[in-house]
This record gives sequence, C-alpha cells and structure tokens, in this order.
Amino acid sequence: MIAAGTTINYLSRNCLAVLSPQLEGVMHFGAKEYSYIVGAFQIAYTIMQPVCGWALDRLGARAGFALFAVIWSVAGMAHALVGGWRGLAAARGVLGASEASAIPGGMKGISEWFAPEDRSQAVGWFNAGTSLGAMLAPPMTVALTLAYGWRSAFFVSGALGLVWALMWFALYRTPRSVSARKTVVAGPGVRILLTRRYWAIAIPRFLAEPAWQTFNFWIPLYLVTERHWELKQIALFAWLPFLAADLGGIVGGYLSPIFMKRLKLNLLAARQVAMVIGAAMMIAPGCVALAGDAYGAIALLCVGGFAHQVISITINTLSADLFSSQELATANGFVGAAGWTGGLLFSLLIGQIQHLTGYGPLFACLSVFDLIGAVVLLTLLRGVTPYDHGAGETQ
Repeated sequence: MIAAGTTINYLSRNCLAVLSPQLEGVMHFGAKEYSYIVGAFQIAYTIMQPVCGWALDRLGARAGFALFAVIWSVAGMAHALVGGWRGLAAARGVLGASEASAIPGGMKGISEWFAPEDRSQAVGWFNAGTSLGAMLAPPMTVALTLAYGWRSAFFVSGALGLVWALMWFALYRTPRSVSARKTVVAGPGVRILLTRRYWAIAIPRFLAEPAWQTFNFWIPLYLVTERHWELKQIALFAWLPFLAADLGGIVGGYLSPIFMKRLKLNLLAARQVAMVIGAAMMIAPGCVALAGDAYGAIALLCVGGFAHQVISITINTLSADLFSSQELATANGFVGAAGWTGGLLFSLLIGQIQHLTGYGPLFACLSVFDLIGAVVLLTLLRGVTPYDHGAGETQ
C-alpha cells in the first residue's frame, strides 16, 4: 500500500515535467519561468515536510496519510484548470505542500511494521514507488495527451490518488504494540535539530537531492534542448533512468542485510558501506556531457538513477535507525526539508545558467555533491549508535 501510494504520488508530480516542452508553447513561458514553477513546488515541499511529519506523528499514519493524499490529488487535478504559468505555479505550490507527506508517512508506516534489520528491504520496495511513478509518467502522460489533450493527464493522475486515499484509510491499521505507546516527545523539533545524528543524514540528503530533482524536472528539457529529441522519443526512453532507479531502490535495500550477514558488520556500518557504493556510482551521470549521443547519455543517467536510489533508501532507513517511532515522521520531515532545500537551490541555478553553460557542468556537480555527502556521513556517524527503543536516547 505504501509503495502504491508513493507510485501515484510521483506519477502525479512528474506529469508536468513530461508536458513542460508543450506547455511552454501553450502558456508562453521559458526556462526561467519553468524554474519558478518548479521552485513553487520545491519551496512548499521543503517547508511542509517537517509540518507534515509533525501532523502524521499526531494524527497517526492512517488518518494523516489519507488526508494529505486527498489534498494532493485535488491539487494535481487543478493543474488542468489553469491558463498561465502563474496559475501553474500556484497549483504546484499546493501539490508540493501536500505531497511532502509521502516520505515521512511511508517511513512512519514502515517503522511501525518492520524490525530494524528488515527496514532497509522494506524501504527499498517502498522507495521503488518514487521511481516507478516517475517511470510510468512519460508513457502515460504522452498517451493521454495524444488521445485526449494535456489536461486529461492531470485529471487521471489526480483521480488515482483519490482512489488510493480511500483504500489506505479503509485498509491500514497501526499495530497494537505501537498504539499502546503513549510517549509524547516534548519539543521534538528543536531537540531533533540539536543532535549530531540529525546532521549526519541531513547534510548528505541536502547534497544528494539535487540529482533526483534534476532527474524528475529537467531530463525532458535536457533531451529536447541538447539532444534535440521530440515528445515521442522522450516517451520511449525518458523512463529508463527511473526503471534503473527502481532496481537501485530494491537492490539497495538488500545491501545492508547482506553486509551484516556476510561481512559481519553492525547495522550502521553496513548502511555506511551502502552509502559509499552509491556515491561512487554517481560519477557516471556526471559524465553525461561526454556521451557521444542521446542513447549514451540515457545509459549514464540510468546508472545515476540506480545509484541515487541506493543513497536515498540508505538515508531514509537511517532516519528509522536513529530516531524513535514517536518522532520519526517529524525527524524524517526535517531531513527531507534539508534535502529539498538543496534540490530547490540547484533547480533555480539550472534555470538561471543552463543557457550559458549547458547541462554538462551541472550534471558533473551532482557527482561531486554525493561524494562529499558520503564523507560527511562517515565522519558524523562515527561513535553514534542506533536508537534503542528499550533503553532510550542515542547520541
């Protein structure tokens, strides 16, 4: 259920990226205005992740997740009703504010139902929904656009979200062992931000998120601008990096348990090795400018999609390793806000300078960011132990 909800969430948000070349002509805006539209989503998403996390911790995963899903579905459908880029930016803002609940909500559900040694595998399957939705968006959006016009893509993705919200509320239940806990963490936001364990994962997330935002919002424009592809070619091939990302999310979830079993590493050491592997593989998308043709560029982006999801599930799982279930959604929301701040700043940078530098140097930056993030994570997690649900606080 969590994976299905995440898939629909990312399907909804990625419709715009697929349609952006067409909407630029229909609504008469360029790359700069498009960066503002993307920025509206990112600003709202960034600000609201801790807020959504706090609400989910208070309302519970069942009611809170369903409520936010209804809001993001209606906001997605509203995209079809706007007539200009400003209206599109407003709709994106509401969409971002409500879709900010997806990762904190998913992580809360997983922390309630899975033991620590199994969480990375569960997060891998749940995280696969992010790339599966992005993968399905190009063919579905193009097919609906060609058959019924571009507005239909927004209506259909929004309707799917409403169906999921109803199913989630009807089917999800919090385990009795979790429901029985009455612990209320005083001042959780401030306390979380003052811990080293928060910054150990927040800084790498800040450095990693620009890659995923670039993949989600800019690949179609990159293929049109620098590789001179048309909409049908994008529909045929632009989903491949997200298929690779699906595989990376699933495989990445199994890396830590394998390292624990085969290499006899402890929980956090196994997570760190997985992070280093993902960061090293991110060198590939940094070399996109060196690809001889668009197909070579797509291949390198596929490696990047795989690598990024290994990093993503590792960081998300670490939030469950380092924080209690009563504060997890809030903590994960703060980590997500840090990540989306990085993604927002990088997207705005692309909008301002891509016409001067091209996309090559910008893709190269993504490799450097993740390598730095791996070093930061290894440094700040030194001496930190997993959260002990029986004994209380960790470092």
